[in-house]
Amino acid sequence: MKRTLVIGEECHELEMHRCGGKVIMVWDGEEIPLDIFRVEPYSYSVIMDKRSIGVNIDRLRISEDPDLHGFRGSYYAGALEFTLQDPSKRLLAEAMAKAPQTGGRLIKAQMPGKLMKYFVREGEEVEEDQPLFILEAMKMENEYRAVKAGRISKIHVAEGANLEIHAPILTLEPSEVQL
Repeated sequence: MKRTLVIGEECHELEMHRCGGKVIMVWDGEEIPLDIFRVEPYSYSVIMDKRSIGVNIDRLRISEDPDLHGFRGSYYAGALEFTLQDPSKRLLAEAMAKAPQTGGRLIKAQMPGKLMKYFVREGEEVEEDQPLFILEAMKMENEYRAVKAGRISKIHVAEGANLEIHAPILTLEPSEVQL
């Protein structure tokens, strides 16, 4: 299983699998054979390059996101706090954060997914940054917000609908600016 390991600002791609009774760690594309022995719960002896390192792993609660796992690894030289993330979910979250919201009338799905819940009704006036709906994609709930104040003139799909990328979801008519 591939994971993205994040230590502070550093990101590394990590994958571990067994091959012929050995554990193979793939760290940023480089294969490193390991022997890992569980000494006691949360305490391991890791043998790498004929050197043994004792490591204690503690789980940290760092987020409400069940897919974001935080840990503290303690070893002879100190301790590191890190997270393990599903790389596809991390990339999706980064893309959503960078994706421009539509500034115009028609709001479309920015990715395939399931429309989970509307927070608005047709004809309702909304304010800038008000939540409009939640689109679930890859087991992540993505909240879409109004980029401008306006009125919901049309809802194009029902809650629970499975949507393709760029499918129309709702139409937001911007409020007229009063001078």
